[in-house]
Amino acid sequence: MSPRSITKPAAGAAAALLLVTASGLLAGCGTQTNSDAGGPSAAAAQPSHLQQPVQTTEKDWKPVADALGRTGTLMKSTVYHIGLPRKDLKVTTEGIAIKPGLSLGGYANFAKYHDGTMLMGDLVVTEDELPKVTDALQAAGIEQTALHKHLLQQSPAIWWTHVHAMGDPVKLAQGLKSALDATAIPPASPPPTTQPPIALDTAGIDKALGRQGTADGGIYKFSIARNQTVNDGMHVLPPALGITTGINFQPLGGNKAAINGDFVMTAPEVQKVIQALRKGNIDIVELHNHSLTDQPRLFYMHFWATADGVTLAKALRPALDATAPAPAS
Repeated sequence: MSPRSITKPAAGAAAALLLVTASGLLAGCGTQTNSDAGGPSAAAAQPSHLQQPVQTTEKDWKPVADALGRTGTLMKSTVYHIGLPRKDLKVTTEGIAIKPGLSLGGYANFAKYHDGTMLMGDLVVTEDELPKVTDALQAAGIEQTALHKHLLQQSPAIWWTHVHAMGDPVKLAQGLKSALDATAIPPASPPPTTQPPIALDTAGIDKALGRQGTADGGIYKFSIARNQTVNDGMHVLPPALGITTGINFQPLGGNKAAINGDFVMTAPEVQKVIQALRKGNIDIVELHNHSLTDQPRLFYMHFWATADGVTLAKALRPALDATAPAPAS
């Protein structure tokens, strides 16, 4: 498989580049849930030359699922989301055992356009796996658009790498699988039939953040799109590709929580978010890009803190309000 066949959708056309999010679904990095599929106001006008993602069905993505050996979820009929959590890793930071849903939720997202299928993803890899994953991605013609960490201290050492490519969906899936084969990312497992209880004042957290979170694997999550449409110069990029703010709460007992996630920001918003987070005694972990050609230019900031959950939510709210979030649904 030629790298050109994946990264060049048409002669002379600039490759559509990433990002997450995510949700988290995106997410935000590795924090994606179905709530990621929200987006900006329908009133936002788009230049006529930008391609919208094509509406698809679950059946359309079966060849991708077969190639990866993993089944995903179709979000808003456009983004096929495959979760890649590192449930095999026992990661600690500041003496806290990190649940996969807090920080270790990698993903691969696929969206179909008229000129090809786009892959955006975030892979969670150990430091030992990283060189092999990099080589496999590069051999498959899948671009890496970010390399960073989500946590200030961690054992073992973990890295997050964002990936992007454009081309035939099955070839993209095959290339991604070659990278996954260089890791110990476990096979997909069915979601639990019931969610474990969240030992936090979730109603208080919801009120403080002005929207309702979602319980997911023992983590209380928020995935928040921007009130703005994002593109790469050729394609409209729906929030479900991972272009969202992700905020995750892991209960620690006694209504305390550890928080982790990332804010998606334009350049003028970055310093406002830093100042708001620090005013709330929330640590800044990393500031970076997920994409190479996004418009508007977006930056992502990871954060960390432990304290009373509602207190943390109140501290996060001014930072969130500084990023032009989409209205709560």
